[in-house]
Amino acid sequence: MNLNIFMEHGISGIMKTAARFYLNNGKGRMFMAKILPEIHKNAKIREKNELAGTHVPPFLIASIASQCNLHCAGCYARAESRCGDSNNAGDLNAGEWKSIFSEAAGLGVSFILLAGGEPLTRPDVINAAASFSNMVFPIFTNGTMINEEYLLLFDRSRNLIPVISIEGGADDTDRRRGSGIYEQAETAMAHFNEKHILYGVSITVTRENMQTVTSDSFVSKLHGKGCGLIFFVEYVPVAEDTETLVLCGQDICVLKENVTQLKKRYGDMVILSFPGDEEAMGGCLASGRGFFHINARGGAEPCPFSPYSRYNLKDTSIAEVLRSDFFRDLCELAACADMTQGGCTLFDRKDQVRSMLAP
Repeated sequence: MNLNIFMEHGISGIMKTAARFYLNNGKGRMFMAKILPEIHKNAKIREKNELAGTHVPPFLIASIASQCNLHCAGCYARAESRCGDSNNAGDLNAGEWKSIFSEAAGLGVSFILLAGGEPLTRPDVINAAASFSNMVFPIFTNGTMINEEYLLLFDRSRNLIPVISIEGGADDTDRRRGSGIYEQAETAMAHFNEKHILYGVSITVTRENMQTVTSDSFVSKLHGKGCGLIFFVEYVPVAEDTETLVLCGQDICVLKENVTQLKKRYGDMVILSFPGDEEAMGGCLASGRGFFHINARGGAEPCPFSPYSRYNLKDTSIAEVLRSDFFRDLCELAACADMTQGGCTLFDRKDQVRSMLAP
């Protein structure tokens, strides 16, 4: 129950920050007036499920596309052959995703983070998500496919929150993502700022960019461009020969301190750090404790960085997955881990996770 209290406080902080962002924007205020009662209602539904014996997390992560138009260095999805230049024939269709969103809404899930591949290659699924006005869908995109049609959709459906992936400034971003990608990301940010649409950025933190992206000057520039949300994600070396990018113990201490100071300084921004913020909530939030991951084919996985599944949502419900022995055992495994060393708990124990796949 302490975890639930911590997470509800976190959600409350996110929504209060969003409300401050939209304080002087008519469309934004209308959205907040509608979504806040729904967020409260979802919390009550999760509480009832808890009392009935099913812990429902407030968050899910859904990789809705296996296609991406970029070839970013160190991409975990391509490294695991879960992402390519075209969609996999086995990917869920829009109707199947809509059924998953519907079940999640009925269980009291408040946030579904949409990822890929590049999620904007699936406008059918994005439009399906827009129809669930009682949930919020942060959409993690490389920012290169945001055209006029998508701008109109984001302006009309404020429950869709674009989150643009960058690596820092132009040099760092283009080095990892390709020439000219940062300029396209900046163009998208300018469009969102002009229309007063709440948007965020997602930054993979490595030993190369950590000092830059967590500096006050860098965040101040984002703040000035109308950015209201920052995700700092510690690099996980899924791709071979990229271990030198992983933060060391001293780096992690500096990251924690920098993020703490940024949160204090920028009270009108949502600033989240993964997995750093998990420590305050008693450890790893994967495997249904705080979220779980649904891959493009419907596999229910503990985490994007722990892509192992015993169940598929084509033939198994979300509730059954949450009550499964597989997720329960994974939570117990993570609970025994020492988080003070940083890194992704389940990725660092992938051999143990694999051994638990057999029914």
